Amino acid sequence: MIDAHAHLWLEQSGVVDGLPVYALGGGRSQFGREVRQMLPPAMTDGVNSAERFLSHMDFSRVGGAVITQEYIDGNQDAYLRDIRRKYPDRFRVCALYEENGVPDTDGMDGIKICGSRLKDPDLLHHSAVFEAADRRGLFIGIDMADGSLQTGALRELAMEHPSLRIAIGHFGMVTRPGWEEQIRLACLPNVFVESGGITWLFNDEYYPYPSAVRAILTARDICGMDKLMWGSDYPRTMTAITYRMSWDFIDKSTLLTDGEKKEFFHENAAKFYRFGTLPDLPVIHHMAE
Repeated sequence: MIDAHAHLWLEQSGVVDGLPVYALGGGRSQFGREVRQMLPPAMTDGVNSAERFLSHMDFSRVGGAVITQEYIDGNQDAYLRDIRRKYPDRFRVCALYEENGVPDTDGMDGIKICGSRLKDPDLLHHSAVFEAADRRGLFIGIDMADGSLQTGALRELAMEHPSLRIAIGHFGMVTRPGWEEQIRLACLPNVFVESGGITWLFNDEYYPYPSAVRAILTARDICGMDKLMWGSDYPRTMTAITYRMSWDFIDKSTLLTDGEKKEFFHENAAKFYRFGTLPDLPVIHHMAE
């Protein structure tokens, strides 16, 4: 399997609503004006490393992962370059766009745009980063503002750059009104959708997230299963569920065929993110079995 949406950092040093985000210990972070459980409590030192993630991946038989970024974690470009060099077969990584020009993409596979957090939400005013990604053969990962606020602009940019791979994150902010408009963008040949954060968005319902499964079916009917990819939003979602639970509720569903699950968990992401051969991970039985 390939996880299309995860986060890593050695030190969290971010910003939310103009206020700092930093680790407090015990997996907690100062998150603006409040304290949040940012990591599982056992991650006491606040370090969210590639090695810790690989342990989760190996146990859950996830061969590869795409490391995206977010302003709340701070710019992690330097660390992500390091892990890309250290684990070239397991990871694809994104440089963070911060509205201060096109980021340095040396050693990177893509560029992450936090569309919902842009000071200037008009994506057409950020066309230079799309042009640069297209020219350099990189992909764009974008978490968009709710609903259709940015869909018209992204459609225009995607059509202007038909060879540019674009992945829409958080499953189009699936629990927000108008989310289907973001999914419809994936009817364009170069636009895909990944499900990172879907368990966060359906957290009130909780495991096994029947509404999330139905949303995947709705998206399938809009753009086709071949345009959808699984993502976990590790590690933040691991404060509520285990890593394996972030995918097995889909795997256990009888509403999707085995072929559709194979596309969702592996084939689409392997093609989009250009993964090569992934490790053949053995089944490790846990102590509750």
